[in-house]
Amino acid sequence: MTNFPEWYDGKHVNEVKFCEEFLKSHPMKSVNGTFFTVEGRVTDEDKLRREIYELLKPYFSTALGKRVNNLLEALRLEAYAPDLPIQRDRIHVANGTLVLDGTFTSEREFCRNRLPVAYNPDAPTPATWLRFLSELLYPEDIPTLQEFMGYCFLPTTKGQKMLMLIGRGGEGKSRIGVVLRALLGSNMATGSIAKIESSRFARADLEHELVMLDDDMKLEALPQTNHIKAIVTAELPMDLERKGQQSYQGDLYVRFLGFGNGSLKALYDRSEGFFRRQIILTTKPKDANRVDDPFIAEKMCDEAEGIFLWCLEGLRRLIANDYRFTLSERARENMAEAVSDGNNAVDFMRSEGYIRLKADAEASSRDVYAVYKLWCEDNALNPLSQRSLCLHLAENQDTYGIEQTNKIYLPGGRRVRGFIGIELLQRAG
Repeated sequence: MTNFPEWYDGKHVNEVKFCEEFLKSHPMKSVNGTFFTVEGRVTDEDKLRREIYELLKPYFSTALGKRVNNLLEALRLEAYAPDLPIQRDRIHVANGTLVLDGTFTSEREFCRNRLPVAYNPDAPTPATWLRFLSELLYPEDIPTLQEFMGYCFLPTTKGQKMLMLIGRGGEGKSRIGVVLRALLGSNMATGSIAKIESSRFARADLEHELVMLDDDMKLEALPQTNHIKAIVTAELPMDLERKGQQSYQGDLYVRFLGFGNGSLKALYDRSEGFFRRQIILTTKPKDANRVDDPFIAEKMCDEAEGIFLWCLEGLRRLIANDYRFTLSERARENMAEAVSDGNNAVDFMRSEGYIRLKADAEASSRDVYAVYKLWCEDNALNPLSQRSLCLHLAENQDTYGIEQTNKIYLPGGRRVRGFIGIELLQRAG
């Protein structure tokens, strides 16, 4: 008599018994259709399919693919869990759990994200990594990167920032991505930040990810910024959609990290809110005498345990500062420059010889726009639309000390919209 497994009677598979036995040897939970183990999210379901296939293969020679898929779906039901808590007070590492109060335990629990790097409080100082950073960044900007990399270990968006690393090329920025992969493993996605706005399915791909790295940011202005801004500051579940599936509410805590030759720009969003969500660090110019080491990425990855401690130091400093990042004067200037580049109305309002901010002056919206267009022509800049300019002025009345009104009187008794506090120094054409 053939000894069949308990879940097989010689003709049919008892799906309930199969799932119960499979989950004993492969403990998993299924949340919204995604499997989680003590190692974190299961990112390779094909491996599960292969294991089920190997169990069925001795007993079936036809329709194996269909049987495997049916059992995988049955496993989702058997392993169903209503939720898996987002734990913001601890980091799940390869050899256990590190609580932010300093407590470490080798116990491994079901979690959304587990890092492939081990916690080793005695790990040596990552000398190669620190030397690399000293050549890449200005000293006052290194603490910012340290804090942001540590920030990426926790499933939280409390920092409400994304980090842009800008350079001319060839400085070695992309090596940071290689190191992050060693620290984060499958918890880091790579792709295009611009795609978040252009594809309605891209946001769901970021569910359960700690970081999304764009290693080659495109310089084209984003047509929309709504989704990026919402994700950077997300505190509530968001509507997510996967191809061929009903949309659902999911938690996103992904952080954006971008490398490129310029900061993110928006085609229509002129608000400072978009730029305020960015930290922009500029790299040092590459030393002409520097000899690049083709194996430096591998050497730095060998220092992963020490780099983890370095990042952890930055995370603790960030938390102690209520999730406010350390920003150098250079980083602040980068931000101001990005705002000006994205919205030339800022520079227009600071210009000389075109307008003057004067409490008892006034001008109509049409005349202000006419002088603004003249300023753009003189500076070889493309003007914003009249609506965009007026919206910027209205949103920044307190900043400029002006007041929007609908009581600007023109010759003939006409009453129009305009601004009190702006004197025009050029004739409105």
